[in-house]
Amino acid sequence: MSKSKGSGGDASTATASAAPTLAKSIEAHERAKRVMPGGVSSPVRSFAAVGGSPVTVREGRGCRVTDLDGRSYVDYVMSYGPLILGHQPEAVAASLSKALGRGWTFGMPTPGETALAEAVVDAVPSVQVLRMVNSGTEAAMSAIRLARGYTGRSKVIKCVGCYHGHVDGLLVEAGSGAASLGVPSSPGVPASVAGETVTVPYNDLEAVKQAFEAYPDQVAAMAVEPVAGNMGLVPPAEGYLSGLRETCDRHGAVLLFDEVMSGFRVAYGGAQDLYGVTPDLTCLGKVVGGGLPCAAYGGREDVMRHVAPDGPVYQAGTLSGNPLAMAAGLATLEQLRDAELAHYADLEGAGEQLADGLREAAASAGCPVTVQRVGSMLTVFFTEEAGAKVTDFASAAATSGERFAAFFAGMLQRGVMIPPARFECWFVSTAHDADAIGETLAAAREAFAEAV
Repeated sequence: MSKSKGSGGDASTATASAAPTLAKSIEAHERAKRVMPGGVSSPVRSFAAVGGSPVTVREGRGCRVTDLDGRSYVDYVMSYGPLILGHQPEAVAASLSKALGRGWTFGMPTPGETALAEAVVDAVPSVQVLRMVNSGTEAAMSAIRLARGYTGRSKVIKCVGCYHGHVDGLLVEAGSGAASLGVPSSPGVPASVAGETVTVPYNDLEAVKQAFEAYPDQVAAMAVEPVAGNMGLVPPAEGYLSGLRETCDRHGAVLLFDEVMSGFRVAYGGAQDLYGVTPDLTCLGKVVGGGLPCAAYGGREDVMRHVAPDGPVYQAGTLSGNPLAMAAGLATLEQLRDAELAHYADLEGAGEQLADGLREAAASAGCPVTVQRVGSMLTVFFTEEAGAKVTDFASAAATSGERFAAFFAGMLQRGVMIPPARFECWFVSTAHDADAIGETLAAAREAFAEAV
């Protein structure tokens, strides 16, 4: 079964008694619930998957956030990925301040759009031409429309558990059997729209080949997270991405990498650079906007020139290329580019130290887990056996939501903020120093004991 971002699996009330005193956060959430569904702007924030009342954040600096009650937490949510330099890095703040002094929206071209686009083109192997948009959902929606317009075909193959935004055609569950047509996973999604999506398991290349054979000359694109991050962190199996490249070439379909999460995170050039497989189209977000609402889709020039006004595939947006987002994104990428080797070596080292320490802490507590990591992204899965591989959504869904909820509560109580759902990734930033990781592992040793 596929899911929307933040569904988080089964709910638990296990955290309620263990949560720290959050009087002002609870009051703020009750107020918010009167005017917003669930009191939140995105479902995962409601803590529905872990129980208890959500923390309301007052501010963030470096690798820490502070809530309304004055409690400080080591933060591994990091806005779900974009804050690769931490909260309020000086270079990004300075760039935003300058941009703010010039005006914050025009609906007209600005030099910042071109500068950020050039930086992305220089960094990401597949991107020769790109279009700025405002969110990962918008990037995926636009890229799918472009793939259909370019190929003249209608069907899209996606992996169960990979999330590409809340686009109707991609918000689907698996049908019955391999290579099946999708069925709506949310009310409001017409069956006729979901029926244009073919679902296959992640890391199952044979299922992809069967899907192409089942729908000859009908598949416009194969969309995939090259490093899955929305079923928890699941890396691609050896040969999987290159096999997708070969299969799409064989059938004349577009290979679309959704690197909204992995782009500039797992490597400066994204997962496609890390694994050496170049797609036709790429969706980017998160880091590319430096934490402001910004995303992009881009790829081969012959494909991208089908986008209006160069071509007939229509897509537009008044706030696309917003000057504040361009300034934050460019400042972030410049920081990463100028110290690429140092930054990514630091991120790799910190990620490895954290993952190894979590494994050791769980083992000492007798709590079986699997910790999977690529670069500065990782997930702790509460498996039946320590180190059991999680390779797709089915194996991710077989992990324990109840034990995760108990662990989440223990970490929160001890001042460590991890994503409040078992299918999310933790994110490490350059601001996570040895002290922060040490605090995290000390908390984890006790929290794992409570999650056995």
